Amino acid sequence: MSAVDEVFVRLRADSKKAFMPFITAGDPDLEFTADCLRALDAVGCHLIELGIPYSDPIADGPTIQASYTRALNAGTRLDAIFEMVGRVSSEVKAPIVSMVSYAIIFRLGIDEFLRRATAAGFSGAIVPDLPVDESEQFAAKCEDADFSLIQLITPTTSGDRAVQIAKKSMGFIYYVSIAGITGERKELPPELIENLTSLRKMTELPICVGFGISQPIHAELLKSVADGLIVGSAIVRRMADVKDDVSRTRTLKEISEFASTMIQAID
Repeated sequence: MSAVDEVFVRLRADSKKAFMPFITAGDPDLEFTADCLRALDAVGCHLIELGIPYSDPIADGPTIQASYTRALNAGTRLDAIFEMVGRVSSEVKAPIVSMVSYAIIFRLGIDEFLRRATAAGFSGAIVPDLPVDESEQFAAKCEDADFSLIQLITPTTSGDRAVQIAKKSMGFIYYVSIAGITGERKELPPELIENLTSLRKMTELPICVGFGISQPIHAELLKSVADGLIVGSAIVRRMADVKDDVSRTRTLKEISEFASTMIQAID
């Protein structure tokens, strides 16, 4: 089993749900990212999703787009991300999962990406621009490395295709709550519960919900039908004004308190 599998085996045994925050690597710099990883782990986050900055948005809303731009403008590059994760992963109990464009993996090469990602301490990857039909080679090598390739299912995915994706997924299924881009929302789609209930009948894999999740009330709504929640924009927007030691300390405190609130709501 991968480290991601082990988390969900443990949580299911205890009838618990997972909280998975998303942060952008290198926003505003990699030392702050390292501090965020430590802080989110310290408050009990079950997994942490680390976005690898990329110039072309893939379903990213304005908050995460801006975060990627800040990180790239600051000079964040893949080599430095691997180095930082390699330094921090031994201190962090929560598995770290990358959100990464397949263009980055392809350019580096599948074998080299997996070698470096696993050596650094990544436990899996979400690759939003890799269709399941084209994922066979990468998926096979991920499975051999006990590295979870997490696939996405959306509200517009047909039932037959959802079954196909679920069969090829590892670790958990990332269910996209809306047909749209990432971003905080006050209300979630009314059909979301029904969609998740239908998907649950198709697979025994854990199902984690992302896109639009931003408030404890969302956790209360979804914890009976989902195995975990993924929250990005509500955390990433708090990093936009980090400029000095005072704002770094304040933002780390805000992020930690927000994560703690969400964990309590889903527990």
